[in-house]
Amino acid sequence: MRVVVQRVTSARVEVAGEVMGKIGPGLLILAGFEASDIDHDLSWTAAKLVRLRIFPDAGGVMNRCVSDTEGEILAVSQFTLFASTRKGNRPSWSRAAPPELAQPLFERFVGQLESALGRHVQTGVFGAEMRVHLVNDGPVTISIDSRQPE
Repeated sequence: MRVVVQRVTSARVEVAGEVMGKIGPGLLILAGFEASDIDHDLSWTAAKLVRLRIFPDAGGVMNRCVSDTEGEILAVSQFTLFASTRKGNRPSWSRAAPPELAQPLFERFVGQLESALGRHVQTGVFGAEMRVHLVNDGPVTISIDSRQPE
């Protein structure tokens, strides 16, 4: 499982011009899945994201997590995080889980985020053509791979 997380002052996702998910200050999480992902990948990543200390404390040091700040989370499934560009100029998506596997993984991941955060997580629409709008705060953008924990 791979995620790209961005600290935002606001974010929203639209499908066909309709807002499907919207948050104020918090985290925008783009999540990609492989067919070999298991529940441990989902729970480890969800816990890591909720505890990730990337929000400033009173002294301006990144020392607070999303739950400390009462921030919100918007999660969007994004298979393109597993793009391979080794050969040629057209990316290959062969490592990305097919939709019939990725959708339940995404839904379980959102459930893990909600459990770790203790409140509802906003989402996009799985498999839809989405427009994601965000105001990156910092900017702070971090990538995390459950198979390469750092």
